[in-house]
Amino acid sequence: MHNPPLASLGSWAHANRLAVIATWAVFAIGLGFFAPKLEHALSGAMWEVNGSDSLAAREVIDREFGGLSSQSAAVVVWSDSLPADDPAFQQRISEATAAIAEEPAFGPVVAQPGPDGKTVMLQAGALVDPTEAVRAAERLNESIGELGDDRISVVLTGSPAFWGDFNAVNKDGMMKAELLTWPVTAVILVIAFGTLAAAGLPLLLAGAGLVSAMGVLYGITQFTDLSIWTLNFAMMFSIALGIDYALFIVTRYRGALHATPNDPGGAAGVAMDTAGKAVLFSGLTVLISLSAVLLVPIPAFRSMAAGMMLAVAFVLLAAMTLLPALLGSWINRLALPWHSAGEHRSPAWERFASRIQPRALLYAIGVTAGLLVLSAPLLNLETGMPGINVLPESKQARQGYEQLATSFGPGGPGPIQVVVPAAADANAIAAIISGTPGIAMAFPPQLGAEGSSLIQAIATTDPSSKESIALIGTLRDALPSSVLVGGPVAENHDLDQTLRTRAPLVIGVVLLLGFLLLLFALQAVFIAAAGVVFNLLSVGAAFGVGALAFQHGWLAGPMNFESQGYLTSWAPLFFFTLVFAISMDYTVFLLASAREHYEHSHDGAEAVRGSIAHTGRPIVAAAAVMIAVFYTFAIAGPLPMKEMGIILGTAVLIDAFLVRLVLVPAVLYLAGDKAWWLPRWADRMLPDVRFAH
Repeated sequence: MHNPPLASLGSWAHANRLAVIATWAVFAIGLGFFAPKLEHALSGAMWEVNGSDSLAAREVIDREFGGLSSQSAAVVVWSDSLPADDPAFQQRISEATAAIAEEPAFGPVVAQPGPDGKTVMLQAGALVDPTEAVRAAERLNESIGELGDDRISVVLTGSPAFWGDFNAVNKDGMMKAELLTWPVTAVILVIAFGTLAAAGLPLLLAGAGLVSAMGVLYGITQFTDLSIWTLNFAMMFSIALGIDYALFIVTRYRGALHATPNDPGGAAGVAMDTAGKAVLFSGLTVLISLSAVLLVPIPAFRSMAAGMMLAVAFVLLAAMTLLPALLGSWINRLALPWHSAGEHRSPAWERFASRIQPRALLYAIGVTAGLLVLSAPLLNLETGMPGINVLPESKQARQGYEQLATSFGPGGPGPIQVVVPAAADANAIAAIISGTPGIAMAFPPQLGAEGSSLIQAIATTDPSSKESIALIGTLRDALPSSVLVGGPVAENHDLDQTLRTRAPLVIGVVLLLGFLLLLFALQAVFIAAAGVVFNLLSVGAAFGVGALAFQHGWLAGPMNFESQGYLTSWAPLFFFTLVFAISMDYTVFLLASAREHYEHSHDGAEAVRGSIAHTGRPIVAAAAVMIAVFYTFAIAGPLPMKEMGIILGTAVLIDAFLVRLVLVPAVLYLAGDKAWWLPRWADRMLPDVRFAH
């Protein structure tokens, strides 16, 4: 009998399991040698918009003004008891200046006394790219911090120091998350499978894919910069998806093995042709969703998306090749008391699905209404770039930032930098800036090496506030088009505007490609459209909960963070793609099973009951694993990781338990056989994809 491609792949991998396992072992061990080095090779910078005015301004300042741009380092020296002209204070300034001079990444120091007479900022321009500036700040951090005492405080701040401190906080959070994730996940898998042997496979698969991806990512860092977020998101996503994929395939394999106990190779073929096919389409959906992020011209965004795509691709490759090679009759060994290796159709879940049918309309309306209520906070959603309070109060970058705000005013930590071309009248430009509402003060123009002038202005509000962000637009409207408005506030403004303007394009691409892939895989127009709509409901509800938790601060106390009063600017766009990808994950698993049953019975109601009976248990187990992984990262990580963990974990919770197991069955019952309708012209165009083995 002719075997479909994935069935043939599964049987082949199982028959040649020693060669496949040995190949993966060599591959994973070889790449794994470089995996521990990845963390130190990643960048904390890269948050700029390619082609923006703020980036152009930074490049001119770096070239003509000794690197005194937004990427410069700043040492803040202050005392509550001594004036700045005190000999002891001056001695500390000299020591800090000498420490900076020993770091070749930074240029000569420029001293700026504060208006309070008790604060001095020492600014040193970055002579290297932002990534190297962050590493230089990490090297300087300890030596600068040691200069302070009870009378005089000395701390390192500025953008490189911020990212250096953030990297340290992030590393601690990641280590805690890893220590919590693996044991919790292992316990869930043991409960789900009932055997220690089967429970170990998903962990092995996720580990092999993640380690291999990390090794390749390290190689990429030797040629281009990658954001520190690449590791966070790649690790979180690959662990969750890898375990998810393995759980579905292993569950199906055990059912197939129960039917043909003397043919483990054939059972591997059956598992790959059914659950493996759903995993393949799910993985492609995730990759498609993430690829849309590449449309955003922000290097950090693109590197995060590319890194996650690479990690998911490795996990998917391992699921398609390594997993069927590892499968065998040994999988039911080390069984626990509740273990059952029988047919994977669950009578309990079939009864659950049957109870929905008589009240399908009521369930559909009730769940939809509940999800819309959870989505309501999105109507007043506020976004902004991360403020200094994402760092603990013990970190130097935050202490220096807050002292600059105390001494120079709220806008002191993030000056607005205006670059005036040689042909323009710099003094006239300075007058316009000084007269702009929201500007506390503007310093006299400085002449650059090639004739440009630099005017630094201090806003009356905090650099991360909405007022400061809006001030950038006001200045650009008031100044000639040849004048470049840059600095930290302008860079945040350009980031925020770019994310807002690109969001409709990215979301539209994700929705369209998601619909087309579902249409291709499931061969039904209503099912494909409904799958996209269901995912939007999950996304909306998850973000509504995220807005309550972070913008309104409902979780600030329990999770020990300071609410910024908004979600991070990149959360709606970036997390949308991730939540949509995860929702599509469960969409494909459940509807592929429904399609399989419909191909057998041509009975819409039986397809619903059969799909829930076969996938209810693994969906709950897979969701529990994902929720545990995401919430663990939320508990242990810094604020942006908390946002991602809560929003993604909540999305899985809502999607698995409300949408997939209640709303989808209810709507399919209501639609009946019409749910599987496909126009004849589309049937002729689409390839014949079947999930029934």
